[in-house]
Amino acid sequence: MGGQEVARGELPWLHDIVERLAARAGLPKPRVAVCPQPAPNAFATGRSPKRAVVAITQGMLRFPHEEIEGVLAHELAHVKHRDILISTVAAVVAGVISVTAHMFLWFGGGHSRDNQNSSPLAVIGAIAMIILAPLAAALIQMAISRQREFAADSFGGELCGNPLKLAAALARLSAANERVRTETNPAFHNLYIVEPFSARGLASLFSTHPPVEARIAALREQAAQRRG
Repeated sequence: MGGQEVARGELPWLHDIVERLAARAGLPKPRVAVCPQPAPNAFATGRSPKRAVVAITQGMLRFPHEEIEGVLAHELAHVKHRDILISTVAAVVAGVISVTAHMFLWFGGGHSRDNQNSSPLAVIGAIAMIILAPLAAALIQMAISRQREFAADSFGGELCGNPLKLAAALARLSAANERVRTETNPAFHNLYIVEPFSARGLASLFSTHPPVEARIAALREQAAQRRG
């Protein structure tokens, strides 16, 4: 990502936000980094709270500070719930299922040394498995990711003191990412708080993030319940 860790003297207000939120969440203060991309976005990484880093892009530094607070609260929610580790485990399980399906085709599933004794139905079943098993694993992995995003929104909304801060940031992020191209490897997109090329319709089943509209609606409902 090309991110560089920034010292408190460089961006004291950003460190103050992170330190305040981390204290509320009962977390050690993570390292703070800024990435050079002009497209506004943010992410957290690190396999444990003690090794966590929260990063925002240059494009996001121009956001109102209260919206940045909402975004960083969301990222600290990921750190608090160890979502980076959960996502890694989910990806590994999906990979194992995919490899197992391939192995089944070649070492079982009707592919015997004597092709004359192979069952056509078994071969068809093996081919179906090699296609459907990885597909099912991917769908489960994406569903877990979307659920964790909703959970991070909810926790982040409480952590920053007002869910509408995060809702406003998500709306601004979504609009900005439609105008400014994200110049990073697509493999990193699942880390962002807002996925750059949001899928719609059936393709959204393979999206790592819920629709921004649904996330904003949930945060507004959360804010209304706090007021009630």
